[in-house]
Amino acid sequence: MTPTPSPAPATSDNDAEPQAGRTTSFTLLRALANVRIWWREAVTQDVDQDEVIGEIRDESLYTARYVFMICMSAGIAVLGLLLSSPAVVIGAMLLSPLMSPIIGAGFALATGDFDWLRSCGRALLYGSVIAILFCALIVFLSPLQTVTQEIAARTRPNLFDLLVALFSALAGTYAMIRGKMGTIVGVAIATALMPPLAVVGFGLATLNWTVFGGSLMLFVTNLMTIALTATLMARLYGFDTRLSHKQTRVQDASILVAFIALAIPLGLSLQQITWEARATNQVKATIEEAFVEDARVDQLEIIFDTEPLRIEASVFTPEFETNAEREVSRRLERLLEQPVEIEIDQFRVGTNPGAAEQAQLERARAEEQARQSAEQIARLAERLALVAGVKVNEVTIDRDNRRALADARNLPGLGWAGYRTLERRAAADLEGWDVRLRPPLAALPDIELSEEGAIGEAGTSQAGLVQWAAMRIRLPITLSGPEEPVARLAERYRKAGITVSIAEDGPRDRIAVSWAPEDKP
Repeated sequence: MTPTPSPAPATSDNDAEPQAGRTTSFTLLRALANVRIWWREAVTQDVDQDEVIGEIRDESLYTARYVFMICMSAGIAVLGLLLSSPAVVIGAMLLSPLMSPIIGAGFALATGDFDWLRSCGRALLYGSVIAILFCALIVFLSPLQTVTQEIAARTRPNLFDLLVALFSALAGTYAMIRGKMGTIVGVAIATALMPPLAVVGFGLATLNWTVFGGSLMLFVTNLMTIALTATLMARLYGFDTRLSHKQTRVQDASILVAFIALAIPLGLSLQQITWEARATNQVKATIEEAFVEDARVDQLEIIFDTEPLRIEASVFTPEFETNAEREVSRRLERLLEQPVEIEIDQFRVGTNPGAAEQAQLERARAEEQARQSAEQIARLAERLALVAGVKVNEVTIDRDNRRALADARNLPGLGWAGYRTLERRAAADLEGWDVRLRPPLAALPDIELSEEGAIGEAGTSQAGLVQWAAMRIRLPITLSGPEEPVARLAERYRKAGITVSIAEDGPRDRIAVSWAPEDKP
């Protein structure tokens, strides 16, 4: 008799769920193991750790070359910031030597080489202090000490700055590990290590502690993020470490805590910036709603650090709204949940379609022309002061009549012709301006005559130089010599507005020129 097989025990749904969970966990662990094997064999196996560490160590030490490059980069950065020139600031980023010791500190931390870590820390500390003091010295000696847009952009770090430094550090560390050092140039641009330090120097020189603190926070953000990211990348690529397993765990936890500590204040700063951007959009929309459809908001300025919130706006509108300020203030206080003080300047424009847009465009053009004119006047004053050897505030500028005047200092060996050449250089490319350089008082040259007793080519040049000198000094002159050429020259000078007297018994071969006797120095 064939035995009947016993039935298999029934499997309940409750037993099947743990079994499925164990299967899923086993699959994930196996996949992770395969990824680790692939990473070790395909990615990290061909990395020469000794060579990479040797190159990074050589570049991250405190040397004379390092100090020189720090000063050059800092000087370029602070000048670019003062001039508000992004191109010059980028040039400073390209030279920035701070990247190597920062990444070196990350590798030293990952490998447990604390002697190397101390060397990198010393290079970073000394380099940063030198850069700050060098920039502060340049700003202190500079006549330009205004907070430009390039400076202001580096005083409010936020979470995005941390992310920029993070991605840049990943690229930079990968480039160093893989021996693709050329990539560091692009990374230096992204992380912008030197410009924040230059702004710190600016804040120190001008005693602007808001600028000082904000830019210092940005630099610390970049520095810490790059160093900690370099540590993680080095660990990921399997660089040998003398740390124990327990120390490594503590290290990982410390890095995580540092990232969180940096992210919290930066996140709060980003939140404030986001609120201000949203508030600006709400203010503009609310002002536009208070006017007719064809009205346009031209200028809007919001001062967020005052109590109540201060708002100033200009509106081009076909129709005046008498209660606009009260209505807009009431709406904004409800939207922003804080007191608001608003001032709206209304400008009446035509009622035809596009009149507000046309008025806005014309105003923008006028402001641009005014800005260009102000820049032109500033360049003229600086150029004229340079050739005259005086300070800019000693140059007289008549904007209405487009005239510029400066009294030149006595430059040994420079005659009338030299001063006239300097004046022409100062007036170059300034069409429509009357630029005058008043030279120091000196003896006037005689005017040569030809054998026929006429004013020749050389005499004509000398006569023109005398006329220029007399018009700049604004003193009468005396001519003496042959009667006929003296009379013709005196008539020419009088037509030019020069007071001329004629003396008797002068030389016969030339025309002698001098300042009038009563006006001699």
